[in-house]
Amino acid sequence: MDPRTLVTVILFAPLLGAVVAGLFGRRLGDTVSMAVTTGLLILAALLSWTVFAQWTWGHLEPFTITYAPFIHVGRFLSDWSFRLDGLSAVMLVVVTTVSSLVHLYSWGYMAEDDSKPRFFAYLSLFTFAMLSLISAADFMQLFFGWEGVGLASYLLIGFWFKKPTANAAAIKAFVVNRVGDFGFALGIMTVFWSFGTIRFAEIFPQVATLANHTWLFAGQNWRLMDLACSLLFVGAMGKSAQFFLHTWLPDAMEGPTPVSALIHAATMVTAGVYMVCLLSPMFEYAPVAKHIVTVIGAITALFAATVGLVQNDIKRVIAYSTCSQLGYMFMAAGVGAYQSGMFHLFTHAFFKALLFLGAGSVIHAMAHEQDMRRYGGLAKYLPVTFAVMTIGTIAITGLGIPGVELGFAGFYSKDSIIHAAYAAGSAGDPMGYFAFVIGVFVAGLTAFYSWRLAFFTFNGHARWTSEDLEHHWHNRDHADDHASGAQIETHDEPLEHHDAHAHGHDHGHHGPALPHESPWTMRLPLVLLSIGAIAAGYVFEEKFVGAEQHEFWRGAIFTAANNHVLGPSHAPEWTVLAPLVVSVIGLLGAAYVYIAREGLGARLAARGGPLYVFFYNKWFFDELYEATFVRGAKLLGDLFWKGGDQKIIDGLGPDGVSAVSYALGRRTGRLQTGYLYHYAFVMLLGVAGLLSYALWAWNA
Repeated sequence: MDPRTLVTVILFAPLLGAVVAGLFGRRLGDTVSMAVTTGLLILAALLSWTVFAQWTWGHLEPFTITYAPFIHVGRFLSDWSFRLDGLSAVMLVVVTTVSSLVHLYSWGYMAEDDSKPRFFAYLSLFTFAMLSLISAADFMQLFFGWEGVGLASYLLIGFWFKKPTANAAAIKAFVVNRVGDFGFALGIMTVFWSFGTIRFAEIFPQVATLANHTWLFAGQNWRLMDLACSLLFVGAMGKSAQFFLHTWLPDAMEGPTPVSALIHAATMVTAGVYMVCLLSPMFEYAPVAKHIVTVIGAITALFAATVGLVQNDIKRVIAYSTCSQLGYMFMAAGVGAYQSGMFHLFTHAFFKALLFLGAGSVIHAMAHEQDMRRYGGLAKYLPVTFAVMTIGTIAITGLGIPGVELGFAGFYSKDSIIHAAYAAGSAGDPMGYFAFVIGVFVAGLTAFYSWRLAFFTFNGHARWTSEDLEHHWHNRDHADDHASGAQIETHDEPLEHHDAHAHGHDHGHHGPALPHESPWTMRLPLVLLSIGAIAAGYVFEEKFVGAEQHEFWRGAIFTAANNHVLGPSHAPEWTVLAPLVVSVIGLLGAAYVYIAREGLGARLAARGGPLYVFFYNKWFFDELYEATFVRGAKLLGDLFWKGGDQKIIDGLGPDGVSAVSYALGRRTGRLQTGYLYHYAFVMLLGVAGLLSYALWAWNA
């Protein structure tokens, strides 16, 4: 089939599913709505792999399809289009594969939800917005998709809108992303004002000519490319939850677990990485902006890894892991290894979706308990979940054998980033060495918190009883406000159960309640994702970052003539072994704390040392933002509302005039007494006054 027809079907299939389920879901029923949306996404995924295969092995050339005019105002010309190149081909596979598996997984996970058509419509709408973003041929459609995924994520995070925490998380994600989008919009305006167009095909050829032009911005002279790329990166910081604009990501765990996998594994949070790689022709001429990207990415990777060490909610650990891995991707882009960043984005999609959906399977089995401190010993009850999550953990920690290049997906992509960072440092970029040191250190932290999650959940003794599970299910069965966010009392402390009514357990059994595997609709996506987590790195290394990279990324990624970070490396042997060594140390440390000396971690946490408190409270960013921006905005709002609007504008304006009129009216009204002699007296005074005036006028 013609690739142009294929990509058109891929783009609009999710939109059709969203319309059908969203507008007609109540009439069609749950099963039909789920079947239509899931079927269309599976079709889109199969066609995406077809297009990807044609691009990778069939030598398909880049092309752009224009469907209709979008906005034509003066020189501002934007068309609704589809751009296919190496970047969009990769993203097509990532987005549609993960989304289709999330759709299928949700059949089991959302089995008892009473709003399934709405949920599946939101999932498909999110996918359509993401496909619009990755296929854009200009900044306007890119911005449309950018805001579209923001809207859809708001709807998905707040899907259980009766939960106050879910509403708060959705609003927080929306507001924080608007901060980043303000910078993104300024960046687009800067590009249009400088280049006279927003079309990528017209901008990129002009970059070298205009690179040294300067702009006066915020009282400082900026090189045009540094200014534009820095502002655009602010948008990426918000969408991809980078340092300073990261606070929305952990709270987004309030949404159903399939939403967490969709947003945090392969779609919304990777949009910023994709955008930076897409704009590589601009970033290659923006050294200051690239340094900013490198520093922010490295700090994000370090920050999120330290926080992930001490979290107890299984979904939050994986969420901070996502934040940290995104930092790696930006580090790669910052040092000029855009190919490595996209490679890690590709492999990360498989093992992170696997970990999130695996966590959902555990939560499903444990009566929606998300606190890992109440897990333990689950390997024998959940053998499939245990196996696939172990695969995901090996993949994310990058364990492998360097000499023979044997390992799971993360081994290839993460090491590619770390090696590229060292190569950048060797080539004279000081930020390269900075990124290398942070990358190696964070690799050890990643191994520790990832294996901590695995050991805490599946190994050791059971820190739960069948009575706990029965108690949870009893509360679930008699809860009238499904997904209301009410706290359910357990045997020793209240825990908030986030994924409120997606259990699907048969708890009308006889005998003790025991954890058991998820239905096949949840297990099948886990098995398929585990294949990607195992093989994606080995199969595609040569295409993405190896000898065939130039052919694979033809016309999609631009690197300057002096950019050799992915070329032949003369790095010392220890730089190759460093990531593996620290990962093994992290594995052994987690095994010692949570298996060999089981309970040691809990005792260390109970001491509550300053470092633990600092990490556990997420470097106190939420408290800092609450004390400054939130309270500051409230105080400023009160000042303008109560002081400016009510007292000054209304006080001197409408309210003041009405008050004076009212006072005069009341005083004038007192003259109307109703007594005849008062009126006669006034009449006599009037007559006397008129006579006096007449006599004065006569004499004058």
